[in-house]
Amino acid sequence: MRHIPPLQAVRVFEAAARHENFTAAAAELGMTQAAVSYQIRLLEERLGIPLFLRAKRRVTLTDAGRKAAPLVAGAFDGLSDAFAGIVDADEGVLKISTTQTFATNWMAPRLGLFQIERPELAVRLHTASALVDFARDDVDVAIRSGLGSWPGLRRHFLFRLHVTPMCSPEFLERYDLRAPEQLLGLPRLSPEDAWWKLWFAAAGLAPGARVERPGIRLDSQAAEGHAAMAGHGVGMLSPLMWQPELLAGRLVRPFALHVHEGPSYWLVYPEHRRAAPKIRAFRDWLLTQVAAQSATGPADAFIEPP
Repeated sequence: MRHIPPLQAVRVFEAAARHENFTAAAAELGMTQAAVSYQIRLLEERLGIPLFLRAKRRVTLTDAGRKAAPLVAGAFDGLSDAFAGIVDADEGVLKISTTQTFATNWMAPRLGLFQIERPELAVRLHTASALVDFARDDVDVAIRSGLGSWPGLRRHFLFRLHVTPMCSPEFLERYDLRAPEQLLGLPRLSPEDAWWKLWFAAAGLAPGARVERPGIRLDSQAAEGHAAMAGHGVGMLSPLMWQPELLAGRLVRPFALHVHEGPSYWLVYPEHRRAAPKIRAFRDWLLTQVAAQSATGPADAFIEPP
């Protein structure tokens, strides 16, 4: 068992011994001179030997104090190096958690730009459907889909999740898709998804008129998009996640109507880590990317919900 005096008193002794001045030590440690004197006295009583000689408003180290001072200073240097090494290693790696669709369709095509801007940072992108626990999981920031109510986390709105039916050009031509009501009898991907109900309602189709046709159930928008491009059905997808595919003509939007009632995407991280340099750098870069995308619209997707 280690017999170590109170660390606060030892820390005060190290500063006072280095300066051989209680006032200077107090200024360094953000304490009063009286508090420094008290901690030194506490340490001396604990050890049973004097560490300083006090005379005419001056203090000098005793022989015991001079013997202990370099050993204590060396111990604190070792502690400082140990924790500095941990901090340096942590600051060199940025760990991001997000959903599969956001990671694959939005983040991955852009992340190289951040790496070019910050080559000193190693970026690790993890995908998971469950919400990351910052107190338990080894993650720096997360991009979440939800309503933005996460106590203890700093949040930044990115954009609303707006969706519309999308399919391959071949599918559109094969079924001559022109009117929303045609979708009631066509193959749809994840037809029981709540987004379909919202979109049909916005299109003016009564819920009671809907004909449920069996369709492929997929567990992510990323999977639904690829199934749609393969011609297996119409998917309810977010154009913001599929801009390259839309521009290249691999996916098409049969209708201009879209809906965005529900979750939004947010950047979140623990409140107490808001000043971490790597988090600030990623936050600023990400918000700049979102601002650039907002110029292409739709405008209502980038309005933060109340």
